[in-house]
Amino acid sequence: MAPFEQDKNEIIFRSKLPDIYIPNHLPLHSYVFQNLSEFGSRPCLINAPTGKVYTYFDVELTARKVASGLNKLGLKQGDVIMILLPNSPEFVFSFLAASYLGAIATAANPFFTASEIGKQAKASNAKLMITQACYYEKVKELLNDINDHKMVLIDSLFTTDDQVVHFSKLSEEADENELPEEVKINPEDVVALPYSSGTTGLPKGVMLTHKGLVSSIAQQVDGENPNLYYKCEDVILCVLPLFHIYSLNSVLLCGLRAKATILLMPKFDINVFLNLVNKHGVSVAPVVPPIVLAIAKSPDLNKYDLSSIRILKSGGAPLGKELEDTVRAKFPKAILGQGYGMTEAGPVLTMSLAFAKEALNVKAGACGTVVRNAEMKIVDPETGHSLPRNQSGEICIRGDQIMKGYLNDEEATERTIDKEGWLHTGDIGYIDDDDELFIVDRLKELIKYKGFQVAPAELEALLLSHPKISDAAVVPMNDEAAGEVPVAFVVRSNGYTDLTEDEIKQFISKQVVFYKRINRVFFIDAIPKSPSGKILRKDLRAKLAAGVPN
Repeated sequence: MAPFEQDKNEIIFRSKLPDIYIPNHLPLHSYVFQNLSEFGSRPCLINAPTGKVYTYFDVELTARKVASGLNKLGLKQGDVIMILLPNSPEFVFSFLAASYLGAIATAANPFFTASEIGKQAKASNAKLMITQACYYEKVKELLNDINDHKMVLIDSLFTTDDQVVHFSKLSEEADENELPEEVKINPEDVVALPYSSGTTGLPKGVMLTHKGLVSSIAQQVDGENPNLYYKCEDVILCVLPLFHIYSLNSVLLCGLRAKATILLMPKFDINVFLNLVNKHGVSVAPVVPPIVLAIAKSPDLNKYDLSSIRILKSGGAPLGKELEDTVRAKFPKAILGQGYGMTEAGPVLTMSLAFAKEALNVKAGACGTVVRNAEMKIVDPETGHSLPRNQSGEICIRGDQIMKGYLNDEEATERTIDKEGWLHTGDIGYIDDDDELFIVDRLKELIKYKGFQVAPAELEALLLSHPKISDAAVVPMNDEAAGEVPVAFVVRSNGYTDLTEDEIKQFISKQVVFYKRINRVFFIDAIPKSPSGKILRKDLRAKLAAGVPN
């Protein structure tokens, strides 16, 4: 059977909740700020390090002012803006300003190396970068190398570089009466360009449209019985990085749509986390499994009043039943559940119905049920035929929320989205008799370190650039704290028997962000490969499971 051949007897799964009306003709900013006059004086953002509060009126006006400032710098509709920031009000203003301009925001981890940032800036054709002064030295060369780059710094740094502008000039100097008229935006226009490795290969730009993001947000928080019941009285803790689509979509944008208050925390520290929950009465805490683990192991929980938490929502990577049960025992009044997402899917595919306004009981370890206004099927990876309940296969999703495609990569797009519009996730799972999804394995090669993506192909390319390495493969190894860490199987080049594990680790660590660093190196005579030359990662994972000797 040809790849993605249509199955005439498809078994399609839908949400237990009814479909809703989604106003996905609206631009993203118009949608999240709809009915502004009714809620504009409510607190929208709290900057945790300073305690400064911004109302919805403040955030909406500042975003438009920043859009005006960017426009004066020469940014126009369709241009790409790179945001290189931790969680901060300026991240929010910049992202929303891009939406107002009809521009595209691509966000990157500020801890990336200059090389990693440069690759994304070049691949996305970014025209301007918004970052902090502490990253200036790392990225200033990009001003000369890529697209006549301009840089906006959100904090002070004295520089004579005339391509550097301070954020205050964008946000403070625009006159409210001089703001440009809104550009005409097509719902199919791209507004966000996160980078993902998809099911295989190097990181690729994922084109998320206004229509797609509005659809995804609505699937979660709109309607009489929202799947993700955020209340306008909620204080939602935003500790997950906004450069990650899970946080951008399900925390920030869903929070804005629900008129909740979003508490911005730039980096995770367990005691700071617990103190903020106590101080601000945090009611919703979206987290990832490593944070759940830190909560479970913290000896200081009883020092803080955490009774305000009503929802602990885990995503980014699967949360094991044992860890889920441990945390549930510590927060008996809170709802704990999971969602399952993938950047290309917009990103949410399933979500626990325990989060719904009219909540349902769910099973520990389940990833929820498929979101509203979408379809899901489970297909046999070999035949492409759809499978019934309780049979494991590749998870596929279809709906208005999925990506438009990969930027400048039709081949990868066609490998991921078939002619019937089904997005093939590369994840293996099954749907049980109660419509709940369980993920059991992964077809795709991606490694998930604390929810961050690590692409084996990227590390393998770097390893193969080492003169003493003739072949290499990278696979995940289970790790209690991180979930998975990358480990390398390496074939030494002839005559280089002196090549050591430490030498390889240091070679990689200089070129990549911390979570992509090689955790272990195993020397091997040959990398197992298929007749077509594809690395047989299952064989290498089996070696790891058997306790490979080095």
